[in-house]
Amino acid sequence: MPPRDDDYADSLSDNSDNLDLDDEEYQGRARGKGKGKGKGKGKAGDKKRAKGKGKDTGYAWEATYKRSWDAVEEDESGSLTAAVDSIIERSKRRRRTANAPIQRSIIRHLLLLLDLSASMLDRDLRPTRHELALEYAREFTSEYFDQNPIGQMGVVGLRAGVAEWVSKMGGNPHDIIKALQNKSKLEPAGEPSLQNALEMARSSMAHLPTHASREVLLIFGSLTTCDPGNIHDTMRALINDRVRVNVVALAAEVRILREIAEKTGGTFHVAMNEDHFKDVLFESIPPPAILSSSRLVPGSRASHNPASDLMQMGFPVRLPASAPPTLCACHSRLRREGFVCPRCGAKLCDVPTDCDVCGLVVVSSPHLARSYHHLFPVGEWSTVTRPTAQSSETPPSPTCFSCAAPFPPLPPPSTTVPTPTAATVGAGVSPTGRYRKFDC
Repeated sequence: MPPRDDDYADSLSDNSDNLDLDDEEYQGRARGKGKGKGKGKGKAGDKKRAKGKGKDTGYAWEATYKRSWDAVEEDESGSLTAAVDSIIERSKRRRRTANAPIQRSIIRHLLLLLDLSASMLDRDLRPTRHELALEYAREFTSEYFDQNPIGQMGVVGLRAGVAEWVSKMGGNPHDIIKALQNKSKLEPAGEPSLQNALEMARSSMAHLPTHASREVLLIFGSLTTCDPGNIHDTMRALINDRVRVNVVALAAEVRILREIAEKTGGTFHVAMNEDHFKDVLFESIPPPAILSSSRLVPGSRASHNPASDLMQMGFPVRLPASAPPTLCACHSRLRREGFVCPRCGAKLCDVPTDCDVCGLVVVSSPHLARSYHHLFPVGEWSTVTRPTAQSSETPPSPTCFSCAAPFPPLPPPSTTVPTPTAATVGAGVSPTGRYRKFDC
């Protein structure tokens, strides 16, 4: 029989109510109406889906740019200077080492292994893994030679199943940065070969003396590797030759990478975002502590601590630009400027380096002095407020005791010291710009 008019009106009202619903909610409501007792289940499902949508925060890189202004707190005067100072001090404290000095390798030889496979074209790290890794590698090179002036560094690329030199081992940061800026020769392609890269790094540092550190820093963005042999044989060779491998993975944790890093005495990190990638990469800039024999494999050549208490170094004589052109011993090129080895008289292009004729370590005295600050780190210090600074028997010094830099002026006694915010207290920022060591 034909439907009645009131039934037709009810169907129109139901359809009009469902015009503003999406497909899932419409189907859930339809199932609830189809079953007598299923109406409550449909509403409960809608609530669960609403909670699930509320918890969804999107991609990891979006969290960095969402409500970033909430982390900044103003002081009483409405200034953001205290918040900026707290961020700087917090980064300094995070990189500060222990108070007790330890034995470190200041004559460093580090080889940067850079993944140039097709997986580096992914955009989970903006703009891409490849471009971000090259940018951080250039910053790492500049900071590495600033804190390790007598160290040396080289770069190797991993792509198409082979390992190729991007920049040979040397002590000139300008040559390495220039090689990393040439993107036409660093295009990602194919699959990486972890074993070929580690074998190239090990063979290039096998001739180094025992007092020099042998380090490998691997930036790996792939989840697979194309190796010609057994990677465990390469790992045992790295342990015997005392090569320390630090790994920064960009995709996920790979078991063989963690195993190589742990057994060679290095570190392993997985970069979670752009800032974390830079932090874990720059952790390899300070000189590492010398490994004891208990952390190495017994019975290997590395199980004996090297007798390197004393070593020979030479301070060269620098040739001016007006000197006659002569051939250098390192590149066989005609140059006017350069350095003369104090032992054999060979001409060298840059220092620090090892003389190609007699093998002497040639460094300059300012570079050697700058490297000693890693052996004697700055001790613990505390913040100084205005009452503490003015309650001593002698008036406070207007300059720093160490560098003689002038302190910011103290506010008049009639004014109150600005109340430290939670950010400045957590970062250890002094409201007067003065700090005091605990032991003096």
